[in-house]
Amino acid sequence: MITWVFLYGTLLDRRLFRRMAGSARPFRRGMHARAEGVRRVALRGTPYPTLVPGEGAVAGRLVPLPAAPLTRLRAYEGSSYRLVPLRVVTARGLRRVRAWAAARWRAAVGHVWDVT
Repeated sequence: MITWVFLYGTLLDRRLFRRMAGSARPFRRGMHARAEGVRRVALRGTPYPTLVPGEGAVAGRLVPLPAAPLTRLRAYEGSSYRLVPLRVVTARGLRRVRAWAAARWRAAVGHVWDVT
């Protein structure tokens, strides 16, 4: 079974993705995507991002994850994050996918997280 996951933070780094997922293949098979109606902000007390509802859009990458890479990435994301449903726009249209996000109370809403 394949789970389509929207990446928007540290896993956009191809080398980190390959190391954490155990394979670069899902990243290469992925596509650019944009999540609308959300903002990327800092996860309170960490150098990592999370998504919160809000005005704007977040650019990222949509990747197809088989079971093994999904399990490895779930361990990388840790207990602060869970896979939540999300709608993204791709060149192929609107898609219903998943993204790792923390509980809203953990988000530092006033601190926008930048990929660079």
